Amino acid sequence: MEEREVIEKKEGEIQEVTEKEVRGEKPSPENELAELKDRFMRLYAEFENYKKRVQKDKEELIKYGNESLLYEMLPVIDNLEMALKHSTDAISNDLVKGVEITLREFQRVVEKFGLTPIPAVGLPFDPSVHHAMSQVERGDVEDKTVVEEFRKGYLFGGKVLRPSLVLVSRKPDENTGSEVKPIK
Repeated sequence: MEEREVIEKKEGEIQEVTEKEVRGEKPSPENELAELKDRFMRLYAEFENYKKRVQKDKEELIKYGNESLLYEMLPVIDNLEMALKHSTDAISNDLVKGVEITLREFQRVVEKFGLTPIPAVGLPFDPSVHHAMSQVERGDVEDKTVVEEFRKGYLFGGKVLRPSLVLVSRKPDENTGSEVKPIK
């Protein structure tokens, strides 16, 4: 392939010129046709790659478009769950039932859009979906098992939207009792 120079035409257009053209020689029609075909094929390939990239971006936007909205709704779910967890007999049963119904409906709606809770208690600790807040020495469960969930975690479209905050077990030392130790 011949060495090329780039010269600027009027109005800022750029034109590639071969070394022969600079010396005043014209390329043969076959060479010019081959060159134009090569440039066309490269341009066509670039356009096909661009179309694929745009399609992929569009699919991701559709798939994860609601991510920020669902993330902002997680505290609402947390508060409704906490209200049910801390309800006492002094509170009206009808109010508790209303909060339960509201929470179930809210969970149904967000699950419809791809938000799913991360299972935690009783399962082995998984650092990709669980965030260990502390450890407790327990002989009644396997080592590195989630024994308590402080805050529920959620997946959105297969990716972690918020990890679960958990308490993880460990084997007890022979000379100490069971105690909670924060993770550093």
